[in-house]
This record gives sequence, C-alpha cells and structure tokens, in this order.
Amino acid sequence: MREIIMKKIKTLPVTLAVIAALYSISAQAQEFTQEQIDAIVAKAVDKALAERQEKMDAAAAKKVDVINEPESAAQSPDMAIPFGVKFSGYARYGAHFQSGDQKYVAVDGSYNGASAIGRLGNEGNGGEFQLSKAFKSDNGAIWDVNVMIDHWGDEVNLKKAYAGVTNVLASNPDAYIWAGRDFHQRPQQGINDYFWMTHDGQGAGVKNFDIGGIKFDLATVAAVESCNPEVMEDETNPSRITCTGGSGTGDRGNYAVTSKIHGMKLGPLDLELYANYGFDSKAVEGEDKLKAWQGAFVVSHSNDSGVNKVIARYSDNSDNSVYNKTDDLTTIYASFEGSHKFTQQAQIEYLLAFHDYDNSSIKSDNRKNYGVIVRPMYFWNDVHSTWLEAGYQRVDYDKGGDNSGWKLTLSQNISIAMGPEFRPMLRFYMTGGQVDNDRTARVNGTKEETLDDFNLGAMWEAWF
Repeated sequence: MREIIMKKIKTLPVTLAVIAALYSISAQAQEFTQEQIDAIVAKAVDKALAERQEKMDAAAAKKVDVINEPESAAQSPDMAIPFGVKFSGYARYGAHFQSGDQKYVAVDGSYNGASAIGRLGNEGNGGEFQLSKAFKSDNGAIWDVNVMIDHWGDEVNLKKAYAGVTNVLASNPDAYIWAGRDFHQRPQQGINDYFWMTHDGQGAGVKNFDIGGIKFDLATVAAVESCNPEVMEDETNPSRITCTGGSGTGDRGNYAVTSKIHGMKLGPLDLELYANYGFDSKAVEGEDKLKAWQGAFVVSHSNDSGVNKVIARYSDNSDNSVYNKTDDLTTIYASFEGSHKFTQQAQIEYLLAFHDYDNSSIKSDNRKNYGVIVRPMYFWNDVHSTWLEAGYQRVDYDKGGDNSGWKLTLSQNISIAMGPEFRPMLRFYMTGGQVDNDRTARVNGTKEETLDDFNLGAMWEAWF
C-alpha cells in the first residue's frame, strides 16, 4: 500500500505531496482503496485553491490603499507586530520612445489628471519608497514610525516623516492619532491618475475615530515649503505641471482643516463625506491671504463582478486643494468610474469625468472639461495579459472655442498573477493619438495645428 501512496506523491506538487505524506504517516495502519486516496488528494487540491483565491481577493480589496496610500505599520489594536522594518511603496520606470508630435498625449487646458485622456502608456517615470517600523508598549498601545522618499523629478524629496499610535484611548481603541509629515487626504482615480483632493503636508490628526459605528477623520495640516507651484504664462497644459524642487522643513503659511466621515452604509451602498477649510497665516502677505472650502461625497457599490463609484466635489476659491486659493473661483468635479469582471479572464475598467472651472472675475479661462476612458483587458493565464485603452477628451472654453483629442494604447503585460490589481508588471506598449488645440492657436494667434502621436515603450510598474 505504501508503494501506491509514494507513487501518487511523486506526481503531486510539493505542497500537496507534503499533505499526502503526513496523512499516510498518521494512518499507516489502515488500508486505503484507490477511491479514498483520490478523495484525500481532491480535498487537498480544493484547500490549496481556496487559500489561493482568498489571497487574490484580499489583494484586490487592498488595491486602492496599496497604490495611493501605502499602509501604516499600525492598523488595528489586535494586529501582530511584524518583525523588523517593513518596506513598501510604488514605482514605475522604463523607456518611452517618441516618434510623434508629443511625448505624452495631452489636451491643452486639462485640469483633471496628469493623464486625463488615459494613463496606460501615457505616464512618466518615478517612485515612492517607504520604511515603517511598529512597536507595542507594555500597556498594549501600538506605535509606528514611517519615512518615505519620492523620485518624480530631478531631485529626491522627503514626503513622509511621521509617527502614530493606536489602542491608546480606552473608549476608542481603533482611533489612530498621528503627527508629522504625511501624505494626507489624497483620494486618487487610477485610470486618469487624478488626485481629486490633495492635502499632503505637516500637521496632526486622528483617523478612524468611532462615533456610533461610523468612522471619523479630522486633521489640521500645513503645506510644506517648496518651489513655486504657479502655472507660468507660457504653459498651456497646467495639469502636467509638477513642482519638482526640493522641499523645505517648514511650512509656507497655507493651512487646511480636513475631515472625512466613512464607514456608512445606505443599504447596498457605501457612503463617504468630505469637508475641508483652507486659511492662511501671517506668513502670507496681507492682500494675498484668502479662505477656501470644499465638500465632496463618494457613493460606491461592490459585488462579486466589480465595483462602481460616483464622486462629486464642489470647491469655493479653490480646485482640488484648499491650500492653493484663487479669489472668485468655483469648481465642480463629478465622475463615474468602475470595473466589471465578465469572466476571470475578460475584464474592463471605465471612467466618465466632468470638470467645470469658473472664475467670475477673470472669465477668459473659464472652461468645461469632458472625458471618457475605457480599458478592456484579457488575461490569457496567470502571467500574460493584453490590455487596450481608449480615451477621448474635450476642453470647452466659454470664449474662444475648444481643444480636443483622442488616445489609443495597446499593451502586452507580464505580471505575477491574474488580475489588474497585481504587480509587479512588465509592460510593452504602443500608443497613438491625435490632438487639436484649436482654442490655444486662436488665443496665441498661431496657425492651427493637429498633433499626431505615435510612441513605443517598455516599463516596469509595481506597488509593494
């Protein structure tokens, strides 16, 4: 009988072989039929597949947090403290060959995302790298210290340096109290790479404060000293302007009080509410001091086939950040995004976006921005997949006409597992598109031109 079992073991993967061997040792005195051996193997296979699916589902559920807000080392009072230092982050690097009129396809005047016409095969290089260490005191409080640097321009910057503690309030053990420099309130849409709110800076606050089963976040933060983020006169595409100079250690006088209510259920829907207020200290010149506020809500619905989400934001004297204020400006941003899984192999992501920029004092720049992006994906197996992304955008000015464009990217990918949420990924792509900046040409008094784009690239992308 032992010869039969050993023959079976040789044909199994290592994990199942160990399971079968242990079972045979514990029951060596018994006689087995072939049907009983098959049943043992089938049970082990089912268990292994179930564990694998559980890991995949957990990774998919954490997708947004991992991409945009790498986890703090301290998550809950009952967590096990990991040994050593945790390394996490996000990065992408590769070669992008331009053979058309633009290196990256972009429509002039777009404000809703660095890749508002579509992110796939249309983004630059850089990364964020974080080290975290957790500690547990004798009284049960869990502390963590986090440091992150980033590389998105010609310098490396310190983006995070903060500490936090949870399980320190007896009446609210899940409340997480923090202070320092941190990514802060920066919800992001992935497919167009847009932070529809962003308040990174230095300050202090509390997260996950429980009020009757509803979670509440509150903080006061200051914008860090850095290079001037203003859009220069000769720049026609402000969504792609980045402040890449080194950051100082102090603040520049622009402050924000931020709040978020989450963990609310409306039947099958999840609801989040945001409210922020911006103000300036005496470090800002008298006539330049302004106040701003913004409010937003997010309604989402998830099921086994995917997720759909509606986002709406209204801002007064600001756009996506109450740090940066403009007198008499009001903006509205609304979007519908989601993903759907037709089968495990055939999936799709999509986004519809609308942005209204309205300055009652300076009306020449008033505009409405319309965008749509769809990304069908086919996964041939656990390693190889093919993605196709199509995007269209129109920036319609109140005066002077509009700018518009389209983009199409085909990408062949090699990844660690099946699903768009899994990284690392090797990506080989080609991107084509066409942009007509008619309004820009009229304002500048130049000849109207059509920009044709065709670019090739290869890159590595990972969050970890």
